[in-house]
Amino acid sequence: MFTGIIEEIGSVTSIQRKPHALELTIRAKTVLEDVKRGDSISVNGVCLTVSSFTKDLFVVDVIPETFKSTTLAKLSSNSRVNLERAMAANGRFGGHFVSGHIDGIGVIRSIRKETNAITKKIEIEPSLMKYMMLKGSVAVDGTSLTIFHVDQSSISISLIPTTQSDSLLGDKGIGDKVNIECDMLAKYTERIHLSKSNMSKEWLSEHGY
Repeated sequence: MFTGIIEEIGSVTSIQRKPHALELTIRAKTVLEDVKRGDSISVNGVCLTVSSFTKDLFVVDVIPETFKSTTLAKLSSNSRVNLERAMAANGRFGGHFVSGHIDGIGVIRSIRKETNAITKKIEIEPSLMKYMMLKGSVAVDGTSLTIFHVDQSSISISLIPTTQSDSLLGDKGIGDKVNIECDMLAKYTERIHLSKSNMSKEWLSEHGY
């Protein structure tokens, strides 16, 4: 579990490419302060497991499902990436609940500067639009953001100066693809609603109620 508050920007030092899979070696500092083999680190919003590490590098594997459903396949040596360690039980919770399981890929369609903020319009896969709500939460490349506008096929998010400097979203341009994770509370609510709508006396009896 993550919060969507990026801890640092790392850089990919090497990539071993396999058929529909990757092994990434990433240079970092902050996320390695207390790292252990098997720890989870969010890389551009994708929850990955540390397989090995040194004092300034860590290695993670990208399996075929993640390769196909995220933007990680587009990384190259020297690519910069958003990094966040899994949330500590005794830590502050500054963003929203982020699982690191990507729901789809969005495309930046327009950018507008407003005083000290940058607003970016992101086209979202149609199947995900039902989870997008005005003033709701969304994780974009692992960054917890508030949705400020919703239309039929896109959302708009606004980047404050801190987010512009502490994550990669400030550098993303028109046409760039980003990982999208919908608010898990919205997904759970939908699941519960669908389950209740399908309930019947027969279903309840079969399941011991």
